[in-house]
Amino acid sequence: IAAGIPVKERVKVSRNWKHGRCRREIVLKWKCNLMPWMELDGEYLYLSQAENIQAYRLCAGSTGLQCHPQAIFSGHQEDVCRFVLVNSHIVSGGGDGNIVLHKIRGSYSAKFSAHEQEVNCVDFQGGLIVSGSRDRTAKVWSLSTGRVGQCLHTVQTEDRVWSIAISPLLSSFVTGTACCGHTSPLRIWDLESSQLLTCLGTDFHRGAGVLDVFYETPSLLLSCGYDTYIRYWDIRTSTRKCVQEWEEPHDSALYCIRSDKNHMIASGSSYYGVVRLWDKRQTQCLQSFHLSSPTSSPVYCLRFSTTHLYAALASALHVLDFTAP
Repeated sequence: IAAGIPVKERVKVSRNWKHGRCRREIVLKWKCNLMPWMELDGEYLYLSQAENIQAYRLCAGSTGLQCHPQAIFSGHQEDVCRFVLVNSHIVSGGGDGNIVLHKIRGSYSAKFSAHEQEVNCVDFQGGLIVSGSRDRTAKVWSLSTGRVGQCLHTVQTEDRVWSIAISPLLSSFVTGTACCGHTSPLRIWDLESSQLLTCLGTDFHRGAGVLDVFYETPSLLLSCGYDTYIRYWDIRTSTRKCVQEWEEPHDSALYCIRSDKNHMIASGSSYYGVVRLWDKRQTQCLQSFHLSSPTSSPVYCLRFSTTHLYAALASALHVLDFTAP
């Protein structure tokens, strides 16, 4: 998006991010509380609402979003827990234990029973799906022609799996677990053999579950969760200790995290819809936005472009527009 913005405007937008200057709007509301998930591509924002995923066109106006969905992707009997958008495919995991695959353009879809309990998290890269569940397993699935939905590996994690991500090199995947049944909530597994490669970190407190993980590069990884810390891991340097960490100042669990793969990190907290912006070069939070008051809601998911930040709370989608002031 930055490529289409004049340099002068780009400088203004950059300063707005740094100083927290933005126009805030609620662009979508829904009646009952949900746990929505979200993905952005260049033209659309995809948002899960109960058992469906809806595609909203991004536009240049103040809200940055058209309020009526252009497409709806269905297939789950219960709420979508999480989904990913990769190479024009949506792969979703649901509370019904199923994984559903949709091609964004065209009518192709596939659905298969994946876990005995809800599928909390999924990722999809290189023709393989990985999934994690409340049933204390992570699984690797084939998407090859004729083998769609075939389980290639089952990993016994001894713990509920909250988050999962495939390394950009397609050689391994990381699981973020509840840290109740197993002492290490961050583990990396070989994608081909499903053997445990390494555990990240030591001395986690019981219950320090990892709710979101994000690969910046094959060796750089961000994690966050119940123990209120954002951690930045460099697997080349050390698997025992993260290279940087930042503590949520109000001692709230962190539900979601994203970075621009440069200096900026955005995190979503468990109370009052708090979104924080962090600069990796600083120890303290750069900016914070309280989106949910007087009632409290977690930020279940957030995504951002060069100009807008989108935050999905229990009953509304909030947009922060940094082009505005």
